[in-house]
Amino acid sequence: MADKVFKVISRVFLALFVIAIIIPMLYIVVASFIDPVTLQNQGLTLDFKKWTLTAYQRVISNNMIWVGFLNAVIYSVLFTVISVAVTMLCAYPMSRRDFRGRGFFNAIFVITMFFGGGLIPTYLLISDLGLIDSVWAVVLPGAFSVWNMIIARTYYRSIPNELREAAAVDGAGDVIYFFKILMPLCKPIIAVLVLWQFVGMWNSYFDAMIYINTDIKQPLQLVLRSILIQNQPEPGMIADIQSTAARAQLAELLKYATIIISSLPLIAMYPFFQKYFESGVMVGSIKG
Repeated sequence: MADKVFKVISRVFLALFVIAIIIPMLYIVVASFIDPVTLQNQGLTLDFKKWTLTAYQRVISNNMIWVGFLNAVIYSVLFTVISVAVTMLCAYPMSRRDFRGRGFFNAIFVITMFFGGGLIPTYLLISDLGLIDSVWAVVLPGAFSVWNMIIARTYYRSIPNELREAAAVDGAGDVIYFFKILMPLCKPIIAVLVLWQFVGMWNSYFDAMIYINTDIKQPLQLVLRSILIQNQPEPGMIADIQSTAARAQLAELLKYATIIISSLPLIAMYPFFQKYFESGVMVGSIKG
């Protein structure tokens, strides 16, 4: 009886959580199509005669949106590749119980999770390295995550040690074992880390705001920030609107359209990674 009550309560909370996520999403999607005057005066409506594609046409036709979009893709892909590669390589020796100094390095890693140098020393370091206003100033500083390393280390330890012993018997060294045997078995955790890092960099704007000075190098997040937070759309989007009220209404509509367009890559990624969250490749791989 207690289990049934727990399941019912869990499902109710899960349903409320899903509703809390879906309603704002539906609002943004519908609002991005509604005429700005109708949206301001009447709110949402399902009268398709009052819907318009003006916001999407203006966003798509703006060059800075596409430049920012391309920069965001480049930053996110580079950051993800470097971060996942460094994390997986670092986690492997930390998962080996015969690795000398494992406790010392583990303590050093954990300390960095609670203490950091701060913004000013980091900026001075990036400046001294000559990375200001470059893609590496955005990609490199946060490429290594101790938390992700701990997760990958834990996953390594879940893989039976018999696999490494069998590989050693067959003459495979650590390099061959890591790339030929271990990595194919780590697809689920790699997929999780790829998704986490890509989404994190895609949504990040602070590092780019601090280190990037050239407009042409700004990622999409900074362009969206000027539209969503500072209420300053690109001049070409609303230059032909004369009325101040009409410009404000169109600027509000552009917010919803840019949110939808910027979210499309993340929405497209999830179906390809979903299977790795639901099942593991190690289930039933060793019997006896």
